[in-house]
Amino acid sequence: MTDFDLTGCRVWVAGHRGMVGQALVRRLEREPCDLVAPDSRIDLRRQDAVDCWMANARPDVVFVAAAKVGGIHANDTRPAEFLYDNLMIEANVIEAARQAGVAKLVFLGSSCIYPKMAPQPIHEDALLTGALEPTNEWYAVAKIAGIKLCQAYRRQYGCDFISAQPTNLYGPFDNFDLTTSHVLPALIRKAHEAMAAGARDLTIWGSGTPLREFLHVDDLADALVFLAMRYSGEDIVNIGSGIEITIGDLAQMVARIVGFKGPVVTDPTKPDGTPRKLLDTGRLEQLGWRASIGLEQGITSAYDWYLKNTLSTRHDVSHQNR
Repeated sequence: MTDFDLTGCRVWVAGHRGMVGQALVRRLEREPCDLVAPDSRIDLRRQDAVDCWMANARPDVVFVAAAKVGGIHANDTRPAEFLYDNLMIEANVIEAARQAGVAKLVFLGSSCIYPKMAPQPIHEDALLTGALEPTNEWYAVAKIAGIKLCQAYRRQYGCDFISAQPTNLYGPFDNFDLTTSHVLPALIRKAHEAMAAGARDLTIWGSGTPLREFLHVDDLADALVFLAMRYSGEDIVNIGSGIEITIGDLAQMVARIVGFKGPVVTDPTKPDGTPRKLLDTGRLEQLGWRASIGLEQGITSAYDWYLKNTLSTRHDVSHQNR
């Protein structure tokens, strides 16, 4: 364990307009650092744009939260975008950080980097020990490349670049588009629309039996800042809540919070994805961090945010956002 002082540091959150990026900005505003960001949106897939921004801004710390993200449908139908965009974003930001002499970089991966049938709960050592889940392998391969890039830069150049792997995320500024969103925001929107329409039931993808772990994005942001200040090593670090729930039970919980009274109906013709995905968070807990936002509390606040912010303005996935 090591201590990194953020006092007076210039900090850039790459992807600051996305769900994770905005949570990181909110969390970093409580630290004695200076947040820097481009005046206008830059395309992180373009090396020249990233190099120019980094050379001028000269940040001391970078959080790589920018990514092309989406759920099963988006990953399965747009594989080239998910692989190319994420490869380019991470490679450009990491190399520009090295050239600019960035003192600390935190790369955000994903729990989908692990094999589909990895032993549960999934320890960090499971990386590259088996086949990936086919419905999100393109995103996973890109994220694995980003992890290895950070490790390579640490070995060859001595860069203090670390990598963290979060479980399924949710919270304010999530993507609620039904064709591109992850399961929890999709359930929130579907349950709300079913209630508003007076629908008989709420239909969910798959059998409802897969187990998933969820982490509120504000907990993730706190963990990432904690790691930036307290961790320096080549080993990746899992970030999760340690609590899992079936998709069927999750749908029931969302329906209850939203106020939908009808039954939840499964659609077994749709894919389930990975049968179970729970992260082993022992490494992070040994460092001294645990999640603090309960799932029901978090979903309630996420639904409140949805009601206040997204009913009149829908937003889709973007390569600048995570």
